[in-house]
Amino acid sequence: MSYTKLLYHVVFCTKYRKNTIPEVHEKELYAYIMGIINKKKSKLYRIGGTENHLHLLFDMHPTFALSDFMREIKEHSSKWLGKNPNFPDFGGWAVSFAAVTYNLGDKQTIIDYIKNQKEHHKTISFEDEYRQFLIDNGIEIDERYFLKD
Repeated sequence: MSYTKLLYHVVFCTKYRKNTIPEVHEKELYAYIMGIINKKKSKLYRIGGTENHLHLLFDMHPTFALSDFMREIKEHSSKWLGKNPNFPDFGGWAVSFAAVTYNLGDKQTIIDYIKNQKEHHKTISFEDEYRQFLIDNGIEIDERYFLKD
């Protein structure tokens, strides 16, 4: 038996960062993504975002690779969104995502950060937030590919 507790903070956006997640229906999407994560024997601690991006904080079951886990979340939710009349403008997720891990002691700080997304984005664009998120976590940015999808 393997024992793990890895908190993943993942940020991903809609294709070309278009505002296609109406605030009035976002909780439907959040619940759907929570269901995907639960079926994978993983635990979602917080989900939040704005009309063009999401933040997830979760503990992933150790049998999954992060890239496969995120691909499945995006694929399943994209199909669901495409059939859901409450998201008529949704055109897909961007291919890329950013992910970092935190220790258990940081969990509440990250939960609070995700809860505060709407307020946060009154003063900072997603592009600026995403760039700072990468820089703060020591992730090198290749400008040729930064937010191109």
